[in-house]
Amino acid sequence: MTTLIALLRAVNVTGTGILRMEELRALCTKAGFKDVRTYIQSGNVVLRSSNDAARTKAKLEEIVSRKLGKPCRVLVRTLEELEQVERRNPFPEAKPNFTMVLFLDEAPPKGALKDWKIPGGERLALKGRELYLHFPDGQGKSKLKVPFADIGTGRNLNTVRKLIAMAREMG
Repeated sequence: MTTLIALLRAVNVTGTGILRMEELRALCTKAGFKDVRTYIQSGNVVLRSSNDAARTKAKLEEIVSRKLGKPCRVLVRTLEELEQVERRNPFPEAKPNFTMVLFLDEAPPKGALKDWKIPGGERLALKGRELYLHFPDGQGKSKLKVPFADIGTGRNLNTVRKLIAMAREMG
């Protein structure tokens, strides 16, 4: 069994896609996943699966979409991939709660951010399937239109670190 981290997109955000984490754990367990744990109310799941990441993603998207009555995108990473996300953080001096990682299914083309308008002091760095964003004044005050926000899901660095710790605890 492989330990995987699943990040649900647009769950429990501003009243859309409401799904209690107890329900999510029950759905995952019923679908055959093991050692299912969730973290905070934004759709973070650490679990064990006998399937690879792609098949686990497909199964999670199916069961969550059926429960919500609408499509739900799920992004899945292995523990090793999530550890690499943390190591590749291009803003190590920034506060972790002011640094967001936007997870994507596929890496955008090179130069995708070349002409992106940055209204404040925000910093962006694209590394593979992740977009790192630093909001020096906090995300709530930023006027930045986050690239790829419509297809990815973001977590701040504190959350990424907590999910890594949870996955490591599972062995």
